[in-house]
Amino acid sequence: MSSLPRTGLLGGTFDPTHHGHVAVAEAAQQVFNMDRVLLVPARVPPHRQVAPVASPSDRFAMLELAVSGHPSLIASDLELHDPAPAYTTETLQRLTDAGQATSQLFFIIGADAFAEISTWQGYPTLLDQSHFVVVPRPGHDLSVLRRGLPGMAHRFQEVRAGAMGCPPDDGRTAIFTIEADTPDITSSAIRQHLSVGTSIDDLVPSAVAHYIRAHHLYAPATQ
Repeated sequence: MSSLPRTGLLGGTFDPTHHGHVAVAEAAQQVFNMDRVLLVPARVPPHRQVAPVASPSDRFAMLELAVSGHPSLIASDLELHDPAPAYTTETLQRLTDAGQATSQLFFIIGADAFAEISTWQGYPTLLDQSHFVVVPRPGHDLSVLRRGLPGMAHRFQEVRAGAMGCPPDDGRTAIFTIEADTPDITSSAIRQHLSVGTSIDDLVPSAVAHYIRAHHLYAPATQ
């Protein structure tokens, strides 16, 4: 077994952080026995047409609150200081430049986002910078996803519940698909709830809900 730290990376806007984010990070951490999972909010998301509603500092504060009490989950500000769009290929390069081994690096991504991977900056060499861990999303069946990306078929490995995913022993990176039973929650749905004044207490950690109320984030338009 490698003595190098096994690191996961989950990116996003986290606008706001919710139970789904935490569940996905924990599911991947457990399946691959990761030493840590970095949750990395983007200052300027390159794949979104609309800017985040909450400020970078508020989104990071909510993320820190959400992962408090989860020792393997770490809020990371890797992408928050650069005013330019944050591309995954650049973030992965920063980690490897800092000494993280590619063979022990796992980028966690939803099936909906991975379906568009060929449009990402740095593709296809991006796939050589890290293993990818693809988790289900509503409307994006993992088996259909795999068939829809025939050029990557040789990289795919299915990891079933209860089995630990092991990287290839020849140094290649892989695309792992895992069946993770995680809540179907989106940040946009939470913002919609808040815009009309309905409760989000069952959608986000209690500390995040308190922060949103205390800082009057995503307030109804009538206020």
